[in-house]
Amino acid sequence: MNELTPSKMDKPEILAAIFHPRREVRNATPSSCEEFEVTVSEDTTLGCRFFNPHANAPVILYFHGNGETVSDYDQIAPYYLKLGLNFFVAGYRGYGWSSGEPSVGALFHDAAVIFERVLEHCHNKGISEEFFIMGRSLGSAACIDLGHRFPDLIKGIIIDSGFSYTLPLAARLGYNVSDSGLSEEDCFNNLEKIREIKIPTLILHGAEDQLIPLNEAVKLQAESGARTKQLYVVPGADHNSLIIRGGAIYFETIKGFTDTVTVNRKAWRRRRRK
Repeated sequence: MNELTPSKMDKPEILAAIFHPRREVRNATPSSCEEFEVTVSEDTTLGCRFFNPHANAPVILYFHGNGETVSDYDQIAPYYLKLGLNFFVAGYRGYGWSSGEPSVGALFHDAAVIFERVLEHCHNKGISEEFFIMGRSLGSAACIDLGHRFPDLIKGIIIDSGFSYTLPLAARLGYNVSDSGLSEEDCFNNLEKIREIKIPTLILHGAEDQLIPLNEAVKLQAESGARTKQLYVVPGADHNSLIIRGGAIYFETIKGFTDTVTVNRKAWRRRRRK
C-alpha cells in the first residue's frame, strides 16, 4: 500500500475550515447496492457503497462534498442506475461509518487506494472497467488528482461545483490565508493539474453558486488540456442545488458525456484494428 504523504495544508486550523465530517451509524443497505469497505491503513477503514446492477455498464467513482456522507447518495444513486450507469460512492476518513480523521494528504492517498481497489474488484467480478471519476465541491480535488495520476485507466472526469484556486476558497470558508505561508502550489493545485489532463472532461456548475463562483468553473474549462471538454451551467442553481434545479437534464448531460466518450473510444479501437 502506498505511504500517506502529509500535505502542507494539514494544519488544524485549515482542516477545520475545509472538512466538516459527520459521523453516523451505517443504515440499511439499499437495493442494488454492495457494501464496500476499503482499508487505507493498518487501523483505518473507509465505508463506501457500490451500486452496480449493470455488469457491462461504465462505472462512475464519486467523491462527495465536504459536509456530505456516503448515505446521502442512497436516494441519488437510482437516477444513475436508471440511465444504465454503475455508481460507486467513496467514503472519507471520519465521515459516516469510516474510521480515522480527515486530512488533505489522506484525501489524495485514500482516493488512489479506493480507485485501485475498485478496479481490482470489477476485474475479478467481470464488471465493466470503463471508469469515470466524478467529484463534487471538495471531491473535485480527488477527481482531478486521479485524472492527473491515472489517465490511462480512466475514460473521463466529471467535475461538479469544482474549484480552480484553493486559497480564495479557504478564505470564503473562514480561514485567514494571509498568515498561512501557503502558495497555490502547496494546496490542491487543481488548475495546474487540469492543464495536464488530456482525457475527456465534463464540468457542471451552478450559475448562482456563491461559495465557488461560476468563474472558477469557467477557468477550469479554459485551462483544461482535454480536447473533448464541456461546461454545463445550471441556470438558477447555487452550490447545493444543481440536481434540484437541473433535474433530469443534469443526469442526461452526464449520461450523454459517458456515452459519447465510450462510443468514440470503441470507434477508435476499431479503426486501429484495420
